[in-house]
Amino acid sequence: MTGLLICAALGIEAHAIRRGLPAHLTDVRVVATGIGPRRAARAAERLHGQRAVAVVGFGGAVAASLRPGDVLVADEIRYRGRVHPCPWAALLAEELDRAGLPARVGPLLTVDHLVRGAERRRLAGQGVQAVDMESGPLARAAADRPLAAVRVIVDAPQAPLLRPATLARGLAARRTLAAVGPVLVRWAAAAGPCRTIAQESVPFPLLKEPLT
Repeated sequence: MTGLLICAALGIEAHAIRRGLPAHLTDVRVVATGIGPRRAARAAERLHGQRAVAVVGFGGAVAASLRPGDVLVADEIRYRGRVHPCPWAALLAEELDRAGLPARVGPLLTVDHLVRGAERRRLAGQGVQAVDMESGPLARAAADRPLAAVRVIVDAPQAPLLRPATLARGLAARRTLAAVGPVLVRWAAAAGPCRTIAQESVPFPLLKEPLT
């Protein structure tokens, strides 16, 4: 297998990630899948031959404790009644923190529509931290490969999407995405074959030193 495939829904997200990656890398691909579960499912065909998969981009918070600009690393991806675990979430969040990007860890739910109002509160009551529209199909296709999902919050209960401040939040989130890329490269280099949940305390041997 080759190296890391980073999937982002939007071209602007993919561009931000590419911009942050070291120029010499030849074993990392960044692709724009398009918005929504259907497009993500079609893009999942590109996962063949990739050793590790990361889904990265903007996300919407449902937990009131998350604010625009916060970074969420999914410890599980919920999609269509199934749960896809992400065993390396806590250690990936720790490395993001060491790189100057404090991150939260929690469940991410993939939906096919914008989540607002009462639905946010209902999902928060179920333990969901944030929502996106692409991670679920890609997580399902990743099978036994190392998997990460990282979302930079641009939409939150106290800061809805359709507001004048959304543009400024989006620009700030793009800068954060650029900084996430190098951390994911280190994660992919360190992650071995996917382990069961019982084995998740034995990953990331290369992430004992901070990024330089």
